Amino acid sequence: MSQIEPSRPSLLRRLVGIAIDWMACLAITFGLIGQLTEITPAQQSWYPLLILFVEHALLVPLAGGSLGHRLVGVAVAPVHRPQTTILQGVIRAALLCLVIPAVITDGNGDGMHDRAAGTRVIRTS
Repeated sequence: MSQIEPSRPSLLRRLVGIAIDWMACLAITFGLIGQLTEITPAQQSWYPLLILFVEHALLVPLAGGSLGHRLVGVAVAPVHRPQTTILQGVIRAALLCLVIPAVITDGNGDGMHDRAAGTRVIRTS
């Protein structure tokens, strides 16, 4: 019995998903953390990135994708395992935060961050 390959999301879906995640991280930084403590200009650059890292490192293995992924109908699936591990989530999130590995893709549209983590992005809707 052959397995059906899940369809891949378009680049637009992926970009909208990461934009949603980034806006949520900015909202948390300025709407929540900014209300509790004074944020210096240097922290304004790093807090959203740190929140993005934590969001992806935890939600990808635990929920199958980030907030942005879920809202645009995509998920992160492991390539060689039944479930994405925390280590895969951390590797993927760290490389995503570096940006360049996420924008360099192979012929299937998988970013270097997905290849390094052993994951791929698939459509859920």
